[in-house]
Amino acid sequence: MKIESALFGTFEIAEDKIIEFPAGLPGFESCTRFALVHEDGSDTSLVLLQSADDPEVAFSLAEPASFGIHYEFSLSDDEQAVLGLTSPDEALVAVILRKDDAEQGTPSTAGLRANFMAPLVLNVAARRGLQKVIGKMDCDITLRARS
Repeated sequence: MKIESALFGTFEIAEDKIIEFPAGLPGFESCTRFALVHEDGSDTSLVLLQSADDPEVAFSLAEPASFGIHYEFSLSDDEQAVLGLTSPDEALVAVILRKDDAEQGTPSTAGLRANFMAPLVLNVAARRGLQKVIGKMDCDITLRARS
């Protein structure tokens, strides 16, 4: 299948590589089909979730563990059904990243930000996903010095 992307132009991807988000993403409900892409030779710890429905819609993703964040949350029966999960091991959690411009704030607030309150949960094998909005979070934060 051909996908149009504002970032990558037109590219081909196998139909069985498309990830379906049946409800879309909050604010982007009309975008239900996405592909995970990255530039050849680039670091795969950051990938792009490109909409197959709208070339202008793409999100940078990273695994939360790359920031030292490890989630523990429950999925409702409905969420498990949407994802087609039979085991927690089938789930992959990712966070959406965004770049803040220095013009929109002070230089100290500009940079890369991750949305930890609404991670994406993917069943890569079933090619299904959803965004899990966490209303309230209990946090235990441990900082470790790097050696």
